[in-house]
Amino acid sequence: MPDSNFSFRPARREDAETVFNVTKVSIAGLAGASYSRDQIENWMGGRTPAFYEGLIARGRMTVCQREGVMVGFVDVEPGEVTRLFLLPEAAGAGLGRRLLEIGIAQARLRHSGPIRLEATIKAEGFYRRCGFRSLGRGSFSHGLGGVPIEIVYMEL
Repeated sequence: MPDSNFSFRPARREDAETVFNVTKVSIAGLAGASYSRDQIENWMGGRTPAFYEGLIARGRMTVCQREGVMVGFVDVEPGEVTRLFLLPEAAGAGLGRRLLEIGIAQARLRHSGPIRLEATIKAEGFYRRCGFRSLGRGSFSHGLGGVPIEIVYMEL
């Protein structure tokens, strides 16, 4: 489980560039073995820190920090965990599960049905261990273009 050096808080506007960087590093370090070089290089689809400023402004993103440095985050919409990214060096410490728990609780606000998410191929096993079930495969729906990224539709 996460130790006392980790803290969780709502994302703030000034976190946008760090959230952008955590996403890029997480994709390259954790998803690289499951996807082609083209998919990894184009995953961000032209996103910039301003894209994440917009997400943060909705008030549904939580960041995880270790000793004041962001190591991951989760973002949601009602009924869906839309993004959960960790720095590779933070993986395996229970932080993904804790961020997912926070995300599920937030996704349930003003939503009474199942909680859905789109998992990377590599993350499917993690989400299964957390109680999600696979519904099928498809392409990442939150992408901004580029090479299609195969994902697993999952539901809790």
